[in-house]
Amino acid sequence: MADSNSLDVLIQSLKRLPGVGVKSASRMAFHLLQHDRPAAQALSNALAQAVSTVRHCELCHTFTEAQVCNTCQDPRRDHTKLCVVETPADQSAVERTGAYKGLYFVLIGKLSPLDGIGPNDIGLKKLFDRATDGTVQEVILATNFTAEGEATAHVIAEALKPRGLTLTRLARGVPVGSELEYVDLGTIAHALVDRR
Repeated sequence: MADSNSLDVLIQSLKRLPGVGVKSASRMAFHLLQHDRPAAQALSNALAQAVSTVRHCELCHTFTEAQVCNTCQDPRRDHTKLCVVETPADQSAVERTGAYKGLYFVLIGKLSPLDGIGPNDIGLKKLFDRATDGTVQEVILATNFTAEGEATAHVIAEALKPRGLTLTRLARGVPVGSELEYVDLGTIAHALVDRR
């Protein structure tokens, strides 16, 4: 490996990204420094700018440069619906479908007692305050279908049930364009249970 502390620091920094190991981080670092220094500088500037200006929305916790994000401020959104997701990336995925026109609450994680992540760490109190503000009528639980995501959805549902809100969960089922013989059995089972 090259004799450079700065290069080692760059590789270690890139390795912190999800799904990036030491080999991938090394390839990225060498490529940027050897073949595309303008891109390296642009990446550096973009990261510095984002770190200094991007914050969490005061209402929904998504990323924004303002105190309140554009979605929360949009009067055309259905303020009676609140979709609960784990991350800003999950919110972005739901938003790209164009099928949902309500508001969001981003948990910034999921319950994971084994990792020491509890209700206070993901903002459940703030969610409960938002969901019971008198405007929200339906809370859509759109956490991931992992053990932690299911547990998070369950805790939220149990806490909000007595408050008179309609609670719904994203449906699970067979992916569009797939053939049943190639779909995993758990997905087929959930599709049968959740059939309509």
